[in-house]
Amino acid sequence: MKVDLKGLNRRQLERLRADIDKALDRLTETEKKEALKAAEKAAKAHGYSLDELTAKASAPAAPKKPAAPKKPAKAKAANNGDGRAKVAPKYRNPDNAGDTWSGRGRAPNWMVAHIEAGGVKDDLKI
Repeated sequence: MKVDLKGLNRRQLERLRADIDKALDRLTETEKKEALKAAEKAAKAHGYSLDELTAKASAPAAPKKPAAPKKPAKAKAANNGDGRAKVAPKYRNPDNAGDTWSGRGRAPNWMVAHIEAGGVKDDLKI
């Protein structure tokens, strides 16, 4: 379908653009609904609900790293050598008892994976 745009003024072109945007939005919503119905049908054919499959896909397993070798304790056990006091660990990795976290700073990958899997921090409290 070819439309002669040369004969239209600015207002007509802008109205046409708005109509096209609305039509595209409606079409997108229709296509999304159709895709969702198809995905639900495919999941049901395999004996699952779509919610079961998407919950598993959105919580990837954390990659397992080998435990880092422990460094020998230094003479200054009360601080980190920079004047800050050490903080006792509050959380322990259930898969590797050597991995702990004080609850300060960025959460380690094993804690993030636990929370994304539906757990809470207090589950891993020491």
